[in-house]
Amino acid sequence: MAEVADRDGLAAQWARVKSRLRSECGETAYRGWLKSLTLARRDGQVVYLAIPSKFERDRVVTQYGDRLRGLWQGEDPAIAAVEVVAAARQEAAARVVAEVLADEEPAEPLDEPLATPELVTAEPPSDLNAISASLDARFTFENFVVGKPNELAFAAARRVAESETVPFNPLFLYGGVGLGKTHLMHAIAWEIRRNHPQRRVLYLSAEKFMYQFIRALRYRDTVAFKDLFRSVDVLMIDDVQFISGKDSTQEEFFHTFNALVDNNRQVVISADKSPTNLDGLEERLRSRLGWGLVADIHPTDYELRLGILQSKVERVDADIPPKVMEFLSHKISSNVRELEGALNRVVAHSTLVGRAITLEMVQEVLSDLLKANDRRVTIEEIQRQVASHYNMRISDMYSARRARAIARPRQIAMYLSKHLTQRSLPEIGRKFGGRDHTTVMHAVKKVDELRATDRHFDADVDLLRRMLEG
Repeated sequence: MAEVADRDGLAAQWARVKSRLRSECGETAYRGWLKSLTLARRDGQVVYLAIPSKFERDRVVTQYGDRLRGLWQGEDPAIAAVEVVAAARQEAAARVVAEVLADEEPAEPLDEPLATPELVTAEPPSDLNAISASLDARFTFENFVVGKPNELAFAAARRVAESETVPFNPLFLYGGVGLGKTHLMHAIAWEIRRNHPQRRVLYLSAEKFMYQFIRALRYRDTVAFKDLFRSVDVLMIDDVQFISGKDSTQEEFFHTFNALVDNNRQVVISADKSPTNLDGLEERLRSRLGWGLVADIHPTDYELRLGILQSKVERVDADIPPKVMEFLSHKISSNVRELEGALNRVVAHSTLVGRAITLEMVQEVLSDLLKANDRRVTIEEIQRQVASHYNMRISDMYSARRARAIARPRQIAMYLSKHLTQRSLPEIGRKFGGRDHTTVMHAVKKVDELRATDRHFDADVDLLRRMLEG
């Protein structure tokens, strides 16, 4: 009875550990790598878990090994280690289970696998829901902020999602990290599921596609794999660059792609580079990927970043001064994820500490992030920032135009060049269309006077200075 109770207690601990792991890692990671983990046995201070393949075991140990041990020690401090072992065949998995249940030395391989679905996962999944990645409810077309850098990609994604037929095949979206590729992929899937629920949509990463293909090879069930992937109405593969250099996976993906296109089924692909620039892909595959519409998502500009922040602020219902959002939009230009992360940090600090959100507070809270984005200030950078801030052309900084809407920002740029760089007055004048050093002196004096009498003007110049200094 004591042994049965111990086994029941171990199973209960494992159920709680697995539940917490699922909650922490998210549904996509859980279904992709952790769902097939099963409890094998406990030997003293070591708990043994089984997983169907060495490939899966290596990934789980690398990515989740430390967390598995930590969660189990939270259940039982006496546990010193959690070992993950690969059960490469059904018989091996069944033997592990038999050892736990009978508490004896491993028996001979069983003639038939044990009928315990939680412990033996031998067959590749046949249902789309079993392998399709989870969709983020936030990533819809309604929540996507459109600007010049992404307007083509957005329009193309919307056309694919709303069209009854296949407008272009494939739709290939590419751009850097955090620019919105995955957001558009999720938005397409949500829109199709909402307007055409009868269509079979499969969305997954290229890594998961490779994993499913390897799994099918391992269990000699490639026919089921082919039938599943070629029966969908819409196939969406994220981060296709992952299969670069994977010859067998590329071969299967190539044939899957051709079969779907030949049957007028929609294919949507995303990557970090255009098809022609993806290294490690076969030439024929690169050619096929460029068949349809290739849409580039460019790095965000100031206006788009500000729009994204304004949209985010509306959703979190935070009181953030416009000058703070302008500051963040200017200073954090690498990608949208970093920008939204910075906003989340500021809002969290304000909420938890009870401190008003100001420029000074933002610089303090985001000092590490701002330093990482910091670089030596140049006159060219000052000219770009000031021109962007006042919605004027860079060329106006060098032109002879004397209209106040042009002359005043130009004076501000000269003023900032004097205070933020080591350049002499004649050097600064040459950078502004060959102007004399006395023109620069006049600009500096005029800006100083206006700052002393106009607080709005002073705040504007101070904002620009902060953005340039970091």
